[in-house]
Amino acid sequence: MNYILGISAYYHDSAIALLGDGEILFAAQEERFSRRKHDAAFPKLALQRALKESGISLHDLDQVVFYDKPLVKFERLLETYLSYAPRGLRSFLTAMPVWLKEKLYLKNTLKVALAEIGGCKKTALPRLRFAEHHQSHAASAFYPSPFDDAAVLCIDGVGEWATTSVWRGRGKELTPLWEIDFPHSLGLLYSAFTYYTGFKVNSGEYKLMGLAPYGEPRFQKLITDHLLDLKPDGTFRLDMRYFNYCTGLTMTSPHFDELFGGPPRAPESEITQKEMDLAASIQAVTEEVVLRLAQTVYEESDAKNLCLAGGVALNCVANGRILREGPFDGLWIQPAAGDAGGALGAALIAWHEDHEAAPKSTPPADTMRGSYLGPEYAAQEIEAQLNAFGASYERLDEDAVAERGAQILADQHVLGWFQGRMEFGPRALGGRSILGDPRSESMQSVMNLKIKYRESFRPFAPSVLAEHAGDYFELESPSPYMLIVAPVVENRRVVPDEIEKRLSGIDRLKTKRSDIPAVTHVDYSARVQTVHAEQSPRYHALISAFHEHTGCPLVVNTSFNVRGEPVVESPADAYRCFMRTEMDYLIIDRFVLSKTQQPAFSEDPEWRDKLELD
Repeated sequence: MNYILGISAYYHDSAIALLGDGEILFAAQEERFSRRKHDAAFPKLALQRALKESGISLHDLDQVVFYDKPLVKFERLLETYLSYAPRGLRSFLTAMPVWLKEKLYLKNTLKVALAEIGGCKKTALPRLRFAEHHQSHAASAFYPSPFDDAAVLCIDGVGEWATTSVWRGRGKELTPLWEIDFPHSLGLLYSAFTYYTGFKVNSGEYKLMGLAPYGEPRFQKLITDHLLDLKPDGTFRLDMRYFNYCTGLTMTSPHFDELFGGPPRAPESEITQKEMDLAASIQAVTEEVVLRLAQTVYEESDAKNLCLAGGVALNCVANGRILREGPFDGLWIQPAAGDAGGALGAALIAWHEDHEAAPKSTPPADTMRGSYLGPEYAAQEIEAQLNAFGASYERLDEDAVAERGAQILADQHVLGWFQGRMEFGPRALGGRSILGDPRSESMQSVMNLKIKYRESFRPFAPSVLAEHAGDYFELESPSPYMLIVAPVVENRRVVPDEIEKRLSGIDRLKTKRSDIPAVTHVDYSARVQTVHAEQSPRYHALISAFHEHTGCPLVVNTSFNVRGEPVVESPADAYRCFMRTEMDYLIIDRFVLSKTQQPAFSEDPEWRDKLELD
């Protein structure tokens, strides 16, 4: 078998992906194993687990492919600093030691890390290749998609030079069409507002998206008049006077502060209506840019289908608008759309360049296997890890798991759900999830404040049986990867009374908006995951059993972690998270644990202080 390893590392969200004869065998982010969120280090632990799960050694690999070209990126950094000199000296002095010591010699750095894992000399390693950053994104979107023919749109912060790129995929061929280059970046524009509203760049963008429905886009015109020169075709240029990311250590400049009436919000301070309106404004601008770009790509490429990747492809509100309002017949989004997915794209580039095209799936299927591409634990391993904690558990028969889980949820309890292979990408899709009853008016606040330990405004997603999705959401296409926001159907909505209509900001959370209030956002939308029996049989069985109990074919689904912590990877991770929070029950494979029956859990009481907040 021909084995190809893809790697993304050293910037953020390090990951590996392993192919065998072009088939995706394993993919995972390093953070899940190191327990450091957005870990950028060489993905040693993820690679070791991939080799173990696949039953091969490093010497069985035919080639290793890195997801971007560091020398080209270094060229961009130097050109940028020279263009802005003498400004940016402090930033230059901060960045250069890291580049001169590590990143500039990345080929050797990678070989040293790989040789350590393989227990061999660097000369005995498999062939090492480098792909381009946006090429990796494009490959991760097109090759696993169900389409033989599609346009590909990649939008992120920045790769080597490109920040937005358009590609044409046909069979095994993936051809670049055009790109927008740094410093003009939609991803960095969105991150600038993430920074200005007090959230963490490369982590808090999804908070900004979730906050947007609480505000009004009153700054939208200010953005398009001053920050962004947006053309009818969706291409754009930024006025760099307002930004500091080219040469400084912050995202925005004093001109930005002056334009929006003050300095950035201090992290963890009170969120005001201003931040909500800023979020609504940049979200509206982002959606407009993405819709215009999609229309242009359609007209220029003559493709009927569109694939998306890059960090901006995780903006599921914009994705939903492309699906509903865009010109394409089919839309497919890489579930690991950010840098982690670049590892997969890099490996796929090598396979398709060196081999005949692998058979494609038939729509709506793809080759991502539901994104369940991480490790899986056998019953003996689970039992051993639980016994190490002295945990109390009951082991069920296979056919009793879904029924017990459904009853727990129907009784309004919060359930930790750990099943099968771990998901690849940022979304929990029923492999490593925390679940609740969507009919509960208090479930959102309970899960945010007592389970996740995070901001109260953050919305939760529904996992709905695919065959019932249209009964609850205005969604005509599958959404197995929770990457599309859709409106709740009209007949499920509840109209607030006159007093509640006058509420604003976070106070709008107090209003029941549908008969599934725990997953209905304040704008009557939801980030939908459609659950398919063929992709996730046990998760589908659980929701089906809940449907039989309650008449409701969906559950609340959020990732199995607390704020600042990566999603759990192992049964031990799951048990610790279960005991640290006010979760009621935990089901790992066929093992059921009740919180009230567990022994006293001894741990550092300040464990949360050790997590870096997102």
